[in-house]
Amino acid sequence: VQLQASGGGLVQAGGSLRLSCAASGRTFSSYDMGWFRQAPGKEREFAAAITWRRITLYADSVKGRFTISRDNAKNTVYLQMNSLKPEDTAVYYCAATRGGLTIPTEYDYWGQGTLVTVSS
Repeated sequence: VQLQASGGGLVQAGGSLRLSCAASGRTFSSYDMGWFRQAPGKEREFAAAITWRRITLYADSVKGRFTISRDNAKNTVYLQMNSLKPEDTAVYYCAATRGGLTIPTEYDYWGQGTLVTVSS
């Protein structure tokens, strides 16, 4: 599975962005998908995940503001980010797993990352 993330950019606090992650390969629908983020000088952290059965899971820091979804017909997973805060500034990565959902080392495939910058 190859993953291509897009949709990052510069947005003011309180604004919204939608990230997309396009996947290649016929087995996309059988993978659980996650979004992670990494701020400068910090470790990569879990943000959200969606299983192949469309069960969703969120980090407490984004719950209620971010929504993860997937369109298996388009081999794409999305992350709708609302009410953005400066502390959401990070490089966002999409990833695919058949293992655990919240631990980066459980993921088998990673996209290249897309930068989100939230100004105050």
